[in-house]
Amino acid sequence: MSTLLVTGGMGFIGSNFVLYWLERHPEDRIMNYDALTYAGNPENTASVSGLPQYRFIRGDVADRMKVNEAFQEEKIDIVVHFAAESHVDRSIADPQSFVRANVLGTQTLLEAARTHGVSKFIQVSTDEVYGTLGSAGLFTETTPLAPNSPYSASKAGADFLARAYYETFGMPVVITRCSNNYGPYQYPEKLIPTIITRALRDEPVPVYGDGLNVRDWLYVQDHCSAIERVIRQGRPGQVYNVGGGSERTNLQIARHILAELGKPDRLLQFVADRPGHDRRYAIDSGKIQRELGWRPQCTLDQGLKRTVEWYLHHEAWWSKLPGSRPNSASQRTNGGDGG
Repeated sequence: MSTLLVTGGMGFIGSNFVLYWLERHPEDRIMNYDALTYAGNPENTASVSGLPQYRFIRGDVADRMKVNEAFQEEKIDIVVHFAAESHVDRSIADPQSFVRANVLGTQTLLEAARTHGVSKFIQVSTDEVYGTLGSAGLFTETTPLAPNSPYSASKAGADFLARAYYETFGMPVVITRCSNNYGPYQYPEKLIPTIITRALRDEPVPVYGDGLNVRDWLYVQDHCSAIERVIRQGRPGQVYNVGGGSERTNLQIARHILAELGKPDRLLQFVADRPGHDRRYAIDSGKIQRELGWRPQCTLDQGLKRTVEWYLHHEAWWSKLPGSRPNSASQRTNGGDGG
């Protein structure tokens, strides 16, 4: 039996991981540590909230005292660090909050984990730390980091700290870098839920620039299974790229979802591009496939269908969130990235 500290476990990917892990490893214990900022929603984990092996702790990862209290209360074996400010547009408006959460928060957590001797620390990162690609090529684990937004720069800083704790202190740190995630419980400011929720209301669907920015899409359950492999088999000090192998332009994604919902393309509304908008991301997942035997199981068509159906059947979940309101700032400007 293991005890996992999952940070950001009320957010999109974190909550999916909590549900995934408890379903497959009911003998394990999960401590869900989350600050409950705008993107954290207790409803995401309501189905497991009454389980004896699940516990929620409200706390900020940059709060050293609160983090240490969490480690002192229970013997934590594994840390899975999802907690992060992640929306690029928000990072452009307020870079400092991203540095505090993503850089200082990660260092605070690493230091507590080092002090209390965890057996593995998973730093969940993003392909955005690599910067942008041209029309060809893929990001590998040895691609130099070249972040282009305050968000991706703060995640790169967190990755460097994680690496330093491995190199300096011998901490069992593993870094994962994923492509754009999508699926249930994603906050409506992101591309795919923005398209779905606005189309369902027959509202304009914003698309940045010419809509030809390319992303590699990864269904969130496949991401969870990749992290499971890394926890069980990943080598400390290593980086593993996790991609869906499903490159599409933002415009292709928007049109696919509109077709799935039976909505017309005339809902598409091209808006001014955002500053520093990376043109293309694409992940080479060969290392995790070779070393750990992981591969994505859900095709993009399957994943989009499941995601659309989830939002169709969970309007009570998304309709009350600020990001889904017709005239909210995030909805007026978002036309960019997903996970």
